[in-house]
Amino acid sequence: MYKNERIDLACAFRWTVRLDMHEGVANHFSLAVNEEGTQFLMNPNLRHFSLIRASEILVLDANDSSTMEQPDAPDPTAWGLHASIHRNCPHARCVMHLHPVYSTVLASLADSNLPPIDQNTAIFYKRYVIDEEYGGMAFEKEGERCAELFNDPKIKVMIMGNHGVLVIGSNVADTFNRLYYFERAAETYIKALWTGQPLRFLSDEIAEKTAVQWEKYPDYTETHLAELKAILDEEEASYRL
Repeated sequence: MYKNERIDLACAFRWTVRLDMHEGVANHFSLAVNEEGTQFLMNPNLRHFSLIRASEILVLDANDSSTMEQPDAPDPTAWGLHASIHRNCPHARCVMHLHPVYSTVLASLADSNLPPIDQNTAIFYKRYVIDEEYGGMAFEKEGERCAELFNDPKIKVMIMGNHGVLVIGSNVADTFNRLYYFERAAETYIKALWTGQPLRFLSDEIAEKTAVQWEKYPDYTETHLAELKAILDEEEASYRL
């Protein structure tokens, strides 16, 4: 069941490792598979991203209170965060949460804003929210609080202060592409700060124009994921199993 969706998600897990954005056996991706968004796929508990296969991915129901009592229960923080978002934010079809280095450095700054200083940072112009109220690990109460920050459908990224980053999208291709570019954008900004030199900021008008152009760029996200799968098919085809 959900063969293609599982394969896409497994590809995203494997490629996250190749980008060195994984962290031990932590972090989690999920993908809604019903119209309401409450049933979703998610990685199995404590499974390293480099080993995840499509057939191993869990099918969960955000409204099933017995989930954590089952033998194949997901990680408690994964359940707390992802189930809360899928239960309360039906537009968040895919949810990816990581602690990649540059995004987490950004989330650790007193000012965690990402200013538009180049084409990639402009992608996120007025399309992210900063969570300023970190309350500990993302068990269910914390997950419910985070879900409330996605009330505006325009917001696609949560910079989780003192924590990491959470990205949402319409499918795996859309969300993984956004995650990839957010980490790239954060890296550009952090390294620009390292120089100690004045930054060249885009105007509000050009930043918004560029963000819209990215959103309308034809077939880009789907092609990006398709190419990643093509590489894995040659080098690491076990992700499809």
